[in-house]
Amino acid sequence: QVQLVESGGGLVQAGDSLTLSCAASIRTFSAYFMGWFRQAPGKEREFVASMNWSGSRTSYADSVKGRFTISSDRAKNTVYLIINTLKPEDTAVYYCAARRINQPSYDFWGQGAQVTVSS
Repeated sequence: QVQLVESGGGLVQAGDSLTLSCAASIRTFSAYFMGWFRQAPGKEREFVASMNWSGSRTSYADSVKGRFTISSDRAKNTVYLIINTLKPEDTAVYYCAARRINQPSYDFWGQGAQVTVSS
């Protein structure tokens, strides 16, 4: 059983930095991979980043490499997405997600956090 709640979204200016948080209620952390996805207006949902809870494995979409960082704080049961040098094209609803390590798809999703970047 997994429950995910995102926070930290809002209206920001281009060039700023922003940290999104995902509070995760997971009983067996080693059984899941965590991910961030986003969906821009009029576009399909796209993969952003993923990690295992130990932090030993991370993955990023080519479009965000160098600007986005996924991390976690196990003591707080929280996964973060740190976004640097925000661009207007980063405007999207950002979703935290989790998948079982023995499953190919993400089955658990948060409600989403709106990030709007103004120029």
